[in-house]
Amino acid sequence: MTVILGISAFYHDSAAALVVDGNIIAAAQEERFTRIKHTAEFPVHAIRYCLEEGGYSLDELDAVVFYDKPLLKFERLLETYYAFAPKGLKSFVKAIPVWLKDKMFLKKLIYDGLYELQEYDKKAMKLLFTEHHLSHAASAFYPSPFEHAAILTIDGVGEWATAAIGKGSGREVTFLKELRFPHSVGLLYSAFTYYLGFKVNSGEYKLMGLAPYGNPHDEQTKTFIGHIKKYLVDIKDDGSVWMDQDYFLYATDLQMANDKKWEQLFGFPRRGEGENLEQQHCNLAYAIQHVTEEIFLKMAREAKSLTNAENLCLAGGVALNCVANGLLQRDNIFKRIFIQPAAGDAGGALGAALAATYIHFEEDRKATSKTDAMAGAYLGPAFSRKEIMLMCRSEKAVFNEFEQSDEIINIVAKELAAGKVVGWFQGRMEFGPRALGNRSILADARNTEMQKKLNLKIKYRESFRPFAPSVLAADASHYFDLNSDSPYMLLTAPVKHKLRAVVPENYHQLPMHEKLYHPRGELQAITHVDFSARIQTVHKEANPIFAKLIETFKQQTGTSLLVNTSFNVRGEPMVCTPKDAWYCFMSTEMDLLIIENFLFYKEDQPDHLSRHKWIGDVTLD
Repeated sequence: MTVILGISAFYHDSAAALVVDGNIIAAAQEERFTRIKHTAEFPVHAIRYCLEEGGYSLDELDAVVFYDKPLLKFERLLETYYAFAPKGLKSFVKAIPVWLKDKMFLKKLIYDGLYELQEYDKKAMKLLFTEHHLSHAASAFYPSPFEHAAILTIDGVGEWATAAIGKGSGREVTFLKELRFPHSVGLLYSAFTYYLGFKVNSGEYKLMGLAPYGNPHDEQTKTFIGHIKKYLVDIKDDGSVWMDQDYFLYATDLQMANDKKWEQLFGFPRRGEGENLEQQHCNLAYAIQHVTEEIFLKMAREAKSLTNAENLCLAGGVALNCVANGLLQRDNIFKRIFIQPAAGDAGGALGAALAATYIHFEEDRKATSKTDAMAGAYLGPAFSRKEIMLMCRSEKAVFNEFEQSDEIINIVAKELAAGKVVGWFQGRMEFGPRALGNRSILADARNTEMQKKLNLKIKYRESFRPFAPSVLAADASHYFDLNSDSPYMLLTAPVKHKLRAVVPENYHQLPMHEKLYHPRGELQAITHVDFSARIQTVHKEANPIFAKLIETFKQQTGTSLLVNTSFNVRGEPMVCTPKDAWYCFMSTEMDLLIIENFLFYKEDQPDHLSRHKWIGDVTLD
């Protein structure tokens, strides 16, 4: 038996994962426990949870594995500053002391962090380090249902690699090709995230959601695409890129792009955080999404050419671009695709543990042809009736408790059909950025006002952002042009034409907010302005309670899908505990809250009108 703890930390999205004999026992992001979104802190709380879930002490671990190699990163840092000298002195002066003080001594940081949890025999502790893109590759291939597959990992940067093509066979992972820093699809996309006024390493999904508001037929959009490909990035036939570093500052400075040169190139200054979005911003978002998709598809075709594999595994932060994923899936380059649901750095913790299991300890791997090994991504903590009751007493919450889940499901389905917004908290928390029916806010997708209500009164976020549907897997093809499962909400697909409203010929020319609120069809709340949707297919084998809720809603309404968005407000991580759920519920205009078999109506709570008591600062994310 091998018991492996994987860790990612010190950059962003710290996490921990526990793997026993190749079985994924637990995995969670540190942000869910500390309530600090994307935290880079050593994941003490996530590690504690993983050990408790598995019933192990630190001394019982066969190894602790860190998800990248810090000395190689330091080498890249020094070589980059040297290559660009004398540029970057300001950044060098800030970065080097941090490395010399802390990151060069990462082993000590890890050992000290583990001591915060419990005493252990340091001499007996085996501490391993994997390369960053191997962690990504392992996180995708080993849990996949494939015995053999091509592997594509794309992100900002690891040690030196920014993208890699490999192949997996049995327990072996072999890399065939890599793209190296400073040329990076992830950093290219993040530079546009920065220039359009969103937060790097957080707001990239906003950029993806903004892109469909761009007008693909506008001459400005076409010019933007041309300028990106002429001046910023040279795209090769194999998907590799060469980026003109005169336009970028991430290699030597404390910001992503050269604002002055970009303003000269695109004709408008960098948008400040919170400033109004204009059509030029939407058109530029469309342009970089379009270019990214072109690169993404070329990389996938190169992976096919190099491996001749029928299956593809994807990971790395760029693999969270569900629009590009959907395009790849529809392009039929590969028969089947598996995308790691925690594709970013958090998933690196899991990949590190799996890489150690199969490569270092040489455990046997048995892939199944039907389902993956991620257990629906429900790998976080669950909470007992006693813990829920303690929360109710401490918060003086008024509730109804039901013996059977069917009773509460019938009530919730009726309330959803009546236009209510429901906080839905069940079982184990999801691992990764998507709410998949255990820490979700749910609503009726047919309600024409629901997108506006959810954005402005529940999530407190920008009005342009779309919402995803969760649909019974067997019924997905009734609503969407989707010919595969999408259990982790990582594929975008077109809404069926029969469900779309007829739009005027000048639809693409409409101003952003007119387009946002223009009728788009029978499922207005989940139909994006380009008539697409980011889909979760719900399978009763993975989540029987959530599937039962949607089935009951279908029996009552004839519609077998719901709006599903993560249970949090802007700037906060997804809720983890019953108390987190309670505070989020009381801080918003949600109508009712379900925690396991406990039901809470907002109007029943004694101080539900005193929102100032509950609501906190809604920070930019």
